[in-house]
Amino acid sequence: MTQEMSQEIPQATSQKTPLLFLVTGVSSGLGKAIAGTALDAGHKVVGTVRRQEDAAAFEATAPGRAMAIRLDVTNTGSIVPAVAKTEKEIGPIDVLVNNAGYGHEGVLEESTMAELRHQFEVNTFAPVAFMQAVLPYMRARRAGRIVNVTSMGGIITMPGISFYHGSKFALEGIGESLGKEVRELGIFVTAVEPGGFRTDWAGRSMVRAGRSIADYDAIFDPVRERRQGYSGRQAGDPIRLGKAVLELVRSENPPAHLLLGSDALRLVRDKLASLNAEIEAWKDVSASTDFQEA
Repeated sequence: MTQEMSQEIPQATSQKTPLLFLVTGVSSGLGKAIAGTALDAGHKVVGTVRRQEDAAAFEATAPGRAMAIRLDVTNTGSIVPAVAKTEKEIGPIDVLVNNAGYGHEGVLEESTMAELRHQFEVNTFAPVAFMQAVLPYMRARRAGRIVNVTSMGGIITMPGISFYHGSKFALEGIGESLGKEVRELGIFVTAVEPGGFRTDWAGRSMVRAGRSIADYDAIFDPVRERRQGYSGRQAGDPIRLGKAVLELVRSENPPAHLLLGSDALRLVRDKLASLNAEIEAWKDVSASTDFQEA
């Protein structure tokens, strides 16, 4: 498909026109589910993986329509060439899904700055690099969808995963601001905010810091035990999430935020109610800081 041909295609809302998805992290978890759902619907998917065996396995799922790129997303210098090669050799990217990421679990005082930097490299800096790489092409076509898989943890917080929350809060803010910059150019940016889904996120994919400070045992140990215990038993179905992402992509007016999962709905509503109550309780102090004429 040439760039000129893509300009004749309406915005990514048609259920009949096959789209080209670029999905990061398709070897497992939500990325695998999103890519698989898109392929089942007849679309093409370019997926990033880190290992050659994962590349072969992904391409075997839909020969000719599933295409893998071996890429370490933390090597941001390789992202622009990868996107340019995709546009030149495969076709115009209609949908970018920034999915690759992981969770760092650990009390802030017990975690290192190196761990914080790596969490942001994967969860924040890499998605931004992919957005910057696809934007010139989408902007030229005046069409495109960018889906950032953040988390309900980009809105709410829990003890023991502060670095993860920070990386997702950052991506939420960047994506929301970008959406306001490019909406009039025909490009829509949505943060997909899953709750707990049956993936390896809370299992083998999570990086867990060691424990050393007894003062945190009472607050943190039960949280870690509970998180490990529910891994694989979460309420969310990754395949249903993939279908929701396809519905989002087809929408003529996609939202800036899309919560997925009943737990995400409940916990974010609780957070908003608590925030509103706090604002109301302190509103007089908030308003008292305005400059007043003598």
